[in-house]
Amino acid sequence: MQPALQSSERATLESISAIRTWTPGLYSFKTTRPPEYRFAAGQYARLGLLTPQGHLVWRAYSIVSASTDDELEYYVIDVPGGAFTSQLRQLVPGDPILLDRQSLGVMLPERFTDGEDLWMLATGTGLGPFIAILREATVWQRFRHLVLVHSVRHPEEFSYRDELLELQRAHDSEMAELRLLQTCTRVQPVGEEAHLHGRITTLLQNGELERHAGLKLMAESSRVMLCGNPAMIDEMRELLKERGMRPVRRDTPGQYLAENYW
Repeated sequence: MQPALQSSERATLESISAIRTWTPGLYSFKTTRPPEYRFAAGQYARLGLLTPQGHLVWRAYSIVSASTDDELEYYVIDVPGGAFTSQLRQLVPGDPILLDRQSLGVMLPERFTDGEDLWMLATGTGLGPFIAILREATVWQRFRHLVLVHSVRHPEEFSYRDELLELQRAHDSEMAELRLLQTCTRVQPVGEEAHLHGRITTLLQNGELERHAGLKLMAESSRVMLCGNPAMIDEMRELLKERGMRPVRRDTPGQYLAENYW
C-alpha cells in the first residue's frame, strides 16, 4: 500500500481545487492555500507528490496568483516522462498535494530602485510570474509603462490572453499603461492576427520589438525582467550588456532580473 501524503514541519497538505487546460500538455491548476502562507508576486512555491513507487518528489513552480488570493495558482507544461508532471497530470479536484511552507525567489519588481518602464520578457510558461505581478496593484502604480512580451511556438499557447486584454482595457490615466506583445516562433500571423513572428532576441535586434512597443529599451529608463528558456535569457543578457545594462545584485542596483525555467 502506497504511503499517504501528510503535513509536516516542512510542508502543509493541500488539495487541488481547479484545473484549466489551455492545450494538450499545457494547463493551469489551483490548490488550497493555508491561511499562514505568505509570498510576493514573482516568487515560486515548492510542491510535493508521490511517485507510484512511493518516492516523494518536489518541484518548484512560479505562483500565478495575486498575493491576496484565497487559492494558489500555477501554470504548467507537461514534461514527457517527468517524474513530477506525469503524476500531476493525473490529479483531479480534491486530490492531495504538498506545499512547502516557505515561498522562494527574488524575481521581484520592487528590487528595482528606479526606472520608468518595466519590460517583462517571457517564453512559454515563464509567463507565470508576470501574470502574478500584473494582478497586483503596486506595479501599476510604480511604473509609467508595462511591456509584456510572450513568446510561444504556436498561437494557441497564448494562455491568459483574455485576462491580459482586459487589463489593457481597464487602464486609467493614474495607472501604468500595459503594452502586450505576443510572438510565435513557428507560425506567421495570418489575416487579422495580432501576434509577431520570431524569437524575442531577434525582434530586439532588428528593432521590431521596440517599434511595436512604442518605447526604447534603454538603461536610463527601462527595467527588464526575464523568465523562461535559458538560451533566451543568456542571449538577452548579452544584448542588455551591449545597451549598458547590468543585473540587479544583492547590494548593487541594476537594470534587469532573470530567472531560468529549467
